[in-house]
Amino acid sequence: MDNDPIVLSHARALLTGTPEGRTAYVDADLKDPQAILSASELLETLNLERPVALSLVAVLHFLSDDDDPYGIVETLLDALSLGSFLVISHVTADLEPQMMTDALNVYRQSGVYAQTRTRDEFARFFTGLELLDPGIVASNQWRPQGESPSWLDSQVNCWAAVGRKV
Repeated sequence: MDNDPIVLSHARALLTGTPEGRTAYVDADLKDPQAILSASELLETLNLERPVALSLVAVLHFLSDDDDPYGIVETLLDALSLGSFLVISHVTADLEPQMMTDALNVYRQSGVYAQTRTRDEFARFFTGLELLDPGIVASNQWRPQGESPSWLDSQVNCWAAVGRKV
């Protein structure tokens, strides 16, 4: 899902495969979750009565609190069956505040809104879900196989988690 016409053009060029590996592209804005959920491309590709994964990786920090990101995620999750997964990563200033302040200023000077959220604010996206191990951690730490990350938490400044709808 994206609302950038260039991304749409590239996605359409890449959408090939077998029925078992079928993919689709929804030209939509995350701020309108009902449009996403009612899109024919989604409905023809995914059976929402079976578990699916909703991946919101590096996108929610582009929504302001006025956009109601928690309500958006809740709306999307409400449409998914039990056993579905939610995957989110989100920038934070918890780990390196000055670096993130500087980064957000660069985004805003370019006309792109972005905001950080604290660990507690990030955790709200997973209310009512079962968090998978290792839970909410810096994104470089989310390695279920237990590999040691080569990047420091303060270098990624990003929370990550996976939750399952139970």
